[in-house]
Amino acid sequence: MKNTEIRELSDKELNVRIKDERAMFTKLKFGHAVSPVENPNKIKSTKKLVARLLTEKKRRTLSNVQ
Repeated sequence: MKNTEIRELSDKELNVRIKDERAMFTKLKFGHAVSPVENPNKIKSTKKLVARLLTEKKRRTLSNVQ
């Protein structure tokens, strides 16, 4: 998901997406601890996506405060 796609999400969609991606990240981490994941870069990309989603959420809350 690109940053332009993230910016187009509504607040509700953004929150749902954050929840889903965090769950996916946790699942990947635990799965990798038990047995190696087929593509370990998927863990890295999911972690970065969660960070980008949270950054957009924070940007919106700060722009609403001012």
